[in-house]
Amino acid sequence: MQGAAAFSADGELRLNYRLAPAGALRIPPRAGPGMADGLWRHTCCEAFVATVDAAEYREFNLSPCGRWAAYRFGSYRERDAGWQPPAAPAIVVRRDGEALELAATLPALLLPERAALDLALTVVAEDRSGTLSYWALAHAGERPDFHLRASFSLRLERP
Repeated sequence: MQGAAAFSADGELRLNYRLAPAGALRIPPRAGPGMADGLWRHTCCEAFVATVDAAEYREFNLSPCGRWAAYRFGSYRERDAGWQPPAAPAIVVRRDGEALELAATLPALLLPERAALDLALTVVAEDRSGTLSYWALAHAGERPDFHLRASFSLRLERP
């Protein structure tokens, strides 16, 4: 599993994931764009985005089926149930040999407004038997917990 993130000149966050070998994964069937909860229960690329030195963060679930979810948290696992995403991410999925590549663009409206952001790029991978594994740039806890702020190991500055 590989992941990369960078800002575009207009402040959008571009995310790229490469999952290989894709043949070993259970990939959800194509569903088209739209919001959906529970995407993390199957193969799903995720990004956790926080303002440096702040408790608030956002979680983005990006499924190879084309569905997505976006959540705002005031602090560790304290979800703001009233928050409605003001824009939708764009997701493009393609196969490249043995790999599945997912590219997502998060509009600036979805992101915290500060200049420097800390990110955690993560993947929930479901194998053909239905077993889930959890991948991240860093796992700060004893067990995978993507919400742990200490795992937000990638710092990006806006252009």
